[in-house]
Order: sequence, then structure tokens, then C-alpha cells
Amino acid sequence: MRRRYPEIAQTVWLALQTYLRAIPSGSLGWYVDQQGDMQSLDEHGWMHIREKILNRPLAHACLVELLQYESGVGGYNFEYAGYQLDSQVLNDEKAACAISFSLPTEYLLEHGPDTVRALALELSRDLPFSSGYASLAFVAPCGQWSSVRRELLPLLDRYRGFDLYSLGKTSRVIGTGARGAYWLTFLGQPLLSQLGGLEALRRELPFPEVSFEPLKGERLLLTLGEWPSPMDIREHISRPHFRALARLLEPYFPDETNGLTSLLDNRNMGRWLRRFCL
Repeated sequence: MRRRYPEIAQTVWLALQTYLRAIPSGSLGWYVDQQGDMQSLDEHGWMHIREKILNRPLAHACLVELLQYESGVGGYNFEYAGYQLDSQVLNDEKAACAISFSLPTEYLLEHGPDTVRALALELSRDLPFSSGYASLAFVAPCGQWSSVRRELLPLLDRYRGFDLYSLGKTSRVIGTGARGAYWLTFLGQPLLSQLGGLEALRRELPFPEVSFEPLKGERLLLTLGEWPSPMDIREHISRPHFRALARLLEPYFPDETNGLTSLLDNRNMGRWLRRFCL
């Protein structure tokens, strides 16, 4: 969202409330304080988070991380990276406010893809996004990738349908671009217009697996199949619709040179983002 975070504070807070209503009560039990330490998300903690999101218009940034965090992992996580975008502290030429909500795989299996899709639509309804997506993903609370590095890299090579991201780092470079083709791919302005709009995308993506849903505010949701797929390369299944969309979006990919360098060097991060374009 290429907007100053005070302008979207209320919308972000309401999206968080939507997420909380959709997940089991108490799923988010911790937040990360300014020192990087875990604090209990009790009544006092929620008051702190509400104040931080809604009532700090002069701060340079609003960084929030809420998580389940049980035994070092957790399926429910919320992250928000909000910036002033005109701050002298941040080189904001390519920055954007960004938000993420995660669900455990069990949620998808229990409720089904239609429920997850409906939740993604409700979460995005009032957010002024340039792009967004929903996907299977490898999620590491608090960026704790180093503990799973050895196991994760082979999985990335085999399962092309899993996302890998660091919200804070991506938000510094994505601007009004996009990160690629995903099961649910949201396109807003100005990106949708730069791609030629709905009718141009219909011509470029004439695949039965792709559905188009126009959204208010000159935005669009592309759904690439009924279910998100891990895309195991050993199954040798061709997915030309992902390749076609990824190639359309490739000129707008962020230059994630500050990507997950503990896992992938800069060159490999760029190659991984373009895994459907090759």
C-alpha cells in the first residue's frame, strides 16, 4: 500500500479485527516490543498495540508483530510495516506500507479454500493495495530462519508453490509492484492499469484455471485454481497460467537485494522470485 501509515491506520486496525474474528479466540498470545523481546498480549498488551497503530501519527514508522509462537512456531501471525513515506529517516522511493495475516495449513484443510478466499477478500476489502496475494508459505515468526535453513532450501527447490517472505524487508523495496503469481493474486492501482486493465488480462490469461473478480476501486482478484498447490516438481504438472501471469508481472518485481540473506544470497533471491518465469 503506497500510502502514509497515518492515512490507513483505521483501515489496518479494522482488518486486524476481521482477522481476529475469523481465527480461534486467543490464537495470538504475544507481541514483539521495541527491543525485540516477547511480551504477553494480555489486556495491557492490546491497549499498547491499539495505541501504536491508531494514535502515533508523528512516529517515523509503525512496526507491529503479533504471533502465536508456541515452541518457536505458530500458524497464526499478524505483521504490519507502516511508514510515513516522507520521512528523512527512511529512503522511501520504493517503500510501501505492508500487512500480512497467516493461517496454519490445518485451517485451510478444515474450512476449505472457499472460506480462506472469502476471508482474504474481506481482509482486503478496504485496504488501498497496489498488490497482494494469498499462498501456501513458509512462515518463521520473528524472522527465525536460521534455525531451519538447512531443511528449508531443499523444500524451496522442490515445492514451487510455497511463498517465502520477510515483510519488513520486502516493504522497503516493493513500491507499487508485485512479488509474483500466486493462488490468489490481488491487483490494485496503479499496477492494474499498468498491466492494461481487466480486458487486457483476460486476453493474456485465457486459461480455464484462472477466474477474474473485479473489486471496487478499480481493483481485481485473480484466482488461479480451486486450491493452492505446493507444486511439487516431481509430479511434472505443467502450470502455464502461473507462468503467464508471472511473466506479465516480472517487470514490476521488487529488487530484493536485501532479501533473506541468511537463506539466499541476493542473486538466488532474485532467481527464486522469478521461478515461474524461467
